[in-house]
Amino acid sequence: MSEKNSTDLFLDITNEVCPLTFVKTKLMVERMAVGQALEVRLNAGEPLENVPRSLAELGHSILSLNAEDQEDLTGVHRLRVRKN
Repeated sequence: MSEKNSTDLFLDITNEVCPLTFVKTKLMVERMAVGQALEVRLNAGEPLENVPRSLAELGHSILSLNAEDQEDLTGVHRLRVRKN
């Protein structure tokens, strides 16, 4: 099992648009073992609204969600999720 602040896998979806942002994230999570953690790099806007919400609706745990630049909340964010 993963350490509290570590991730097992990384996915950058900053070059994708909805709905591919969630589709690619969901496909990655489906390949993971229960208990593994994934860090997803995503843009503000639709991906930031939809990806965490959709993963939580599927029953996965949102561990953290933070802007890369705390002074620019409209930029890139990092989402950490654990597969349940």
